[in-house]
Amino acid sequence: MKILIKGMREGLGRLIVLIDWVFSPKKIKRSESEQAEVNKQAESLKLYQFYACPFCIKTRRTIKRLNLPMETRNAQAGQFRAELLAGGGEVKVPCLRVKEGGDITWMYESSDIMAYLDKRFG
Repeated sequence: MKILIKGMREGLGRLIVLIDWVFSPKKIKRSESEQAEVNKQAESLKLYQFYACPFCIKTRRTIKRLNLPMETRNAQAGQFRAELLAGGGEVKVPCLRVKEGGDITWMYESSDIMAYLDKRFG
């Protein structure tokens, strides 16, 4: 039964990914200098996510709409999962790692991440 539910969830997630690809959001247009500054600021951001997670897809849509060249890290297994657990304290996605100065903040909840990104880059 667990395998069936996991398979259905994965299948639905992949369907959502396809729909997201078909109906991709339009990117914000900026001047070259403005975009260069945004690119520089985005270097300090990392999104820990699962590829087919609906909340991660929603967050990635905001990142695409805001035209942020942000590194995404697959936290389903391996090194990035371990980093998320060690740094953030739990394996919960999406999670935005924000490095400002010497401080690192781990931000969970898609709505909080999207609000932060819209306020900072929108």
